[in-house]
Parts: sequence; structure tokens; C-alpha cells
Amino acid sequence: MTALVKMETDGATNARVQAVFDDIKHTRKVTWINNFWRVLAAHAPTLERIWANVKQVMSPGALDPLTKEMIYIAVSATNNCEYCIHSHHAAAMKAGMTEEQFAELLAVVGLANETNRLANGYRIPIDEQFKPKT
Repeated sequence: MTALVKMETDGATNARVQAVFDDIKHTRKVTWINNFWRVLAAHAPTLERIWANVKQVMSPGALDPLTKEMIYIAVSATNNCEYCIHSHHAAAMKAGMTEEQFAELLAVVGLANETNRLANGYRIPIDEQFKPKT
């Protein structure tokens, strides 16, 4: 697949882009910048905004990093984002996901997508017991 914009290289001439690249490498403890960030660097404000959001949302919190990566894989599979599936599969494996967990995750994703389509197609009314009590 060919990107629709020029991918920026590490050592960018744009100081804003290079600052984000440096922060990505420092935060993730990596030595290279992946293609996602290199493409977003075509528009520095988008690169800065998305990186800030990723740092905030994907950092440890009530959910541990592996759970967050597995959720990301599930959504990426549903949205058919091949790049994100590969990227977050690698991150989840690094965070300790096993191949068995990955297979089970995809089974749940497939089941959820199937039953969601059935529920939406049939327009099934929501049970009162499922609604939050106010």
C-alpha cells in the first residue's frame, strides 16, 4: 500500500514533528518511528493532537496496558484496519498477550459483531433489567 502523503523521516526538518518523534521514541522506549506517525507528520497539528491523545488514553489507568491493547485490536478488527490490527497485535504481544488469548479475543469479536447485527436487524427492545437504575 502506498501512502497518499509523503512520509516524514526521523530527523525531520520541522521541529514540531521531530519533537513528537523524539517523544514517541522516549515514551515507548523504541529506536524507530512507525509508518502511522510518519504519515501523520504530513500535518504537524494532527500528529501532535493524536500523539497527545494516545499518550493519555493508552497509559495505565483503571485498565491495564494489555487490556487496552486487546480492546484496540477488537475495534480495529471490527473496523477492518489492517495497519492497526498488526500494530496493536505487536504491542499486545509485547505486553504479554498469548496466541491463545488472541484467538479467543477474535472469537469474541466475531460473535459480538454477529449478535450485534442480529439485535440491530430485529430491532430487539431493551430489557428493563438491562437499563441503569436511576
